Amino acid sequence: MISRPIALAAAIATITALAFWLEARYTWARNVGAALLVIVLGAALSNLGLVPTASPIYDGIFGPVTSLAIAWLLLAVRLSDLREAGPRMLGAFGIGVLGTALGSVVGALVLSGAFGAETWKLAGVTTGTYSGGSLNFVAVGRALELPTSLFAAATAADNIVTAVWFGATLLIPLWLSRSKGDMAAGSAVGGAGAAVAESAVAGPGAAGAGLSDGAALRALDVTLLFALGFSLIWLADQLSAAMPAIPSVLWLTTLALGAGQLPAVRRLSGSMLLGTIALHFFFALIGIGSRVSEIVVVGPAVLYLMVIVVGVHGVVIYGVGRLVRTDIATLSVASQAAIGGPTTAMALAIARKWPALMLPGLAAGLIGYAVGNYVGFGIAYLIRSLLG
Repeated sequence: MISRPIALAAAIATITALAFWLEARYTWARNVGAALLVIVLGAALSNLGLVPTASPIYDGIFGPVTSLAIAWLLLAVRLSDLREAGPRMLGAFGIGVLGTALGSVVGALVLSGAFGAETWKLAGVTTGTYSGGSLNFVAVGRALELPTSLFAAATAADNIVTAVWFGATLLIPLWLSRSKGDMAAGSAVGGAGAAVAESAVAGPGAAGAGLSDGAALRALDVTLLFALGFSLIWLADQLSAAMPAIPSVLWLTTLALGAGQLPAVRRLSGSMLLGTIALHFFFALIGIGSRVSEIVVVGPAVLYLMVIVVGVHGVVIYGVGRLVRTDIATLSVASQAAIGGPTTAMALAIARKWPALMLPGLAAGLIGYAVGNYVGFGIAYLIRSLLG
């Protein structure tokens, strides 16, 4: 087993590099995307027993590295991208949350015999986590006093289903889109913003791009981006400590967006490159957290429940979304904002070269943080009343 921190860090960096190399080298891998590839590679390491379940390296990636990724990527976002995609994204996200709630009701009624008196709690947890991400999963699960065994199984199942659905939202647009215009909302960005996003997700083998934000990387720019990134994280933490009602990630988002509009910051090259690499380390951990063996301890019913919830969510958001003529790109990012949260929503926009949807997807995910707990508790108590 790869247990030493330095060796584990090397393994994560290696599978991330391998994913980028495959994406640049092979057409099939380019269609799949480096994000999904690194998730699959991470899951392979985990389920083969080659990496541990916990490590300080994981804590570092989940914490500062992911925060830096968010800060760097937001520094490359232009607020003008919101003008067209914003309202459409919020509508699509609302449809997605409705689909999640409906899926939880269906799953709870179908599988009530498997969970007995704990059914309503699991329904609330799945609704919360698939209306904004794992933050709601923990909050609702603890508040409803979900038993430890079910909590562990649900956590593992959530990781697996979230990883699989991320892959699905990478591929579904390719299957459903029959014209380039069908995904125009995600790709319509002009000027430097488009060049930055295009080069960042094109892969290391893209002609002339080199994952360099469309410009040669300069040591001064990179070090300034590190200094700015860490400074923004520190300031966000300080503001959150002073005003606990506002989460640190919301402060970080606000600060990074504001800084990214400054001419001096916009001239720095490398923010999209650094953010993309850091975000793919996060994807590696999504894969590593997808341990099938942990599901078997309690039984597959937990996994079945989450598959039903996400399946109904998918049918509703793509079905209703298409009926109201929402483009596939927006529906896919909105779905990730609900299922995986703001980070995976923004990551999907990057991976599929939809830079105009980065900020709207992130905003929808942050809204999910706010509404997910309320929706989760509401569905939990609804199921409890229905099942007596």
